[in-house]
Amino acid sequence: MGLFSFIKDAGAKVFGIGKTSAQEAAEAAAEELRLEELAARKLEETIQNLELQVEDLNIHIDDDAATISGAAYDQATREKVILVVGNSNGIATVDDQMTVEHVEPEAQFHTVVSGDTLGKIARTFYGNAMKYPVIFEANKPMLSDPDKIYPGQVLRIPALD
Repeated sequence: MGLFSFIKDAGAKVFGIGKTSAQEAAEAAAEELRLEELAARKLEETIQNLELQVEDLNIHIDDDAATISGAAYDQATREKVILVVGNSNGIATVDDQMTVEHVEPEAQFHTVVSGDTLGKIARTFYGNAMKYPVIFEANKPMLSDPDKIYPGQVLRIPALD
């Protein structure tokens, strides 16, 4: 006897045991698509639960990129929707395709680093640490407590009136 060579993916075709590499790849791709669609629906549900007003909201996720479309009530709502999606685990980029019904100035964005507080961020952007409630209010309802921010989180920093 000796060493015999076989076509390893042929077994599933002949005996119906196991799956070919192509079948496994197709099933994995289908499962990934199903999970991405589920994640998109959960994000849409979260945005509705946060009472962010967006008509015809649609979120599409492809790998680590999300695309958002719909008509946001105002610029603040648009930015909050972007932050809800972008601050979600597994999302690296957000393609904003939303329109805005009531146009207003865009806010700046800040990525939280270790050691940041809302007061420290307010001092950087506004020159006054006591303006931290402006940032806290601008990020409600995603923030429930001004002390609960984390490194990597992106926050809205609106212009002062």
